[in-house]
Amino acid sequence: MEELASNSRRSFIKTISASAALLAIGANPLAAAAKGRITKLTILHTNDVHSRIDPFPEDGSRNAGLGGVARRATLIKQIRAEEEQVLLLDAGDIFQGTPYFNLYGGELEIKLMSKLGYDAATMGNHDFDAGIDGFEKQLKHANFPFLIANYDFSGTVLEGKTQPFKVFHKGALKIGVFGLGIALEGLVDASNYGQIKYLDPIPVANQIANQLKQEQQCDLVICLSHLGYSYKDNKVSDKVLADQTSGIDLIIGAHTHTFMTAPEIRKNKQGEEVRIFQVGFAGINLGRIDYYFEKGRKKKQAIGLAMRIDQQLSDDFEIA
Repeated sequence: MEELASNSRRSFIKTISASAALLAIGANPLAAAAKGRITKLTILHTNDVHSRIDPFPEDGSRNAGLGGVARRATLIKQIRAEEEQVLLLDAGDIFQGTPYFNLYGGELEIKLMSKLGYDAATMGNHDFDAGIDGFEKQLKHANFPFLIANYDFSGTVLEGKTQPFKVFHKGALKIGVFGLGIALEGLVDASNYGQIKYLDPIPVANQIANQLKQEQQCDLVICLSHLGYSYKDNKVSDKVLADQTSGIDLIIGAHTHTFMTAPEIRKNKQGEEVRIFQVGFAGINLGRIDYYFEKGRKKKQAIGLAMRIDQQLSDDFEIA
């Protein structure tokens, strides 16, 4: 990962983008591009940022000098200047981990995500650390939706204030995004989640993915998952989700703080490819996946990497 971070981000991205385009369109990429046969979509994502607004201190520790919202903003701005169609997503655990959360209860985190232009996020278990009321209080600062399909908020202050999914239009593409949360019992104090009902994520995911793929005719279906990458027991994880569902193209994961340098490809219950990607925690990395769609065909290719947020990036973004 350190070797990857030391390379020029711009030249590396151009290289992998060209490689992916070749895979997507075959032997004559220039002709295909000229005819407008290829549409590119860039997905950026974070997970488990845990109120890490500033970079880690320069104290010689493992993560010294890494992360920081201002540097992430610089990188996102650069990518948006280079790419026409971009989605920015978060897979939960926005709150808890630094004094910023203790002082402001999540207000700063949500305001900064709005300022960075996040398109959607889901909820993690730590996002309930100030209780349902505490989370609901911060929603007024979000200019993006929270997507969660397997929590039933009936009878709580969050009823009607989240969405199970959203369809985004990027050029000619339709992208369906939905969220799944982990079981809160045992992870969150019962007084903090109250009457929220947890629904089995597997049947919920199959239902939502089918709706997005078949009824909504989405070109790509993304699950923002706070289930965790993998477990030794039979607990539902991103791997289990990929294996036991159909219709999901990409699972953007969280909860287990898994550092992946590139997406993992698995096969769903119909033998189709599903990509899983998670980029650690604390905003140390920004995930990037470039999808290439061939016009008139369902064929698509993708390539992704974890982009290190470090001292090479400027931090002139105004946090206040």
